[in-house]
Amino acid sequence: MGDLFLVRHGETEWSRSGQHTSWTDLPLTEHGRAQARRLAPLISSHRIDAVLVSPLRRARETARLIGVTDARVDEDLREWDYGGYEGVTTAEIQRTRPGWFLFTDGVAPGPPDHPGEGPEQVGERADRVLAGVDAARTGSEGGVLLVAHGHFLRVLTARRLGLPPSAGALFQLATGTLCHLGTEHGRPVVAGWNIGPPTRS
Repeated sequence: MGDLFLVRHGETEWSRSGQHTSWTDLPLTEHGRAQARRLAPLISSHRIDAVLVSPLRRARETARLIGVTDARVDEDLREWDYGGYEGVTTAEIQRTRPGWFLFTDGVAPGPPDHPGEGPEQVGERADRVLAGVDAARTGSEGGVLLVAHGHFLRVLTARRLGLPPSAGALFQLATGTLCHLGTEHGRPVVAGWNIGPPTRS
């Protein structure tokens, strides 16, 4: 078990408006591209031996803009399948489901090719990613960078820390930021969260 670096893709039109975005393949906004570019120096300050990226355009574009040229696409890094809530905001969902909370309640069924996922299903994907990362890094001292999506990376963080998938709710994650999961005395810890480039004074 070594260092894991997580990057949530930069802003899109739907992340800005709060619409749930899983399979809808949106590009970054100009602000999202700028967010990604500003992460490049932070990424380059760490030794990274491998990069995995979601197949979705917003993640792949972010990876390119932070200077990654050799990322391997991993289908398991795609965002939580929101099913019938694709493109819908939390406020809109709560009009008919008061108190609805993604991390405990899951989503409404969607179309046949996107039926939606519950927290445990997303956790299973996160576990596969983590197992693959640990199996591939035997003997390596460098970190692994994952470029993916907010809700998925929150679940992955919970699973890395030995928590249930629903505990991803504890880890708010902004667009265009870097997170660092390290170890202390052989146990996984959060070493840095929502790290952005230094603000200019």
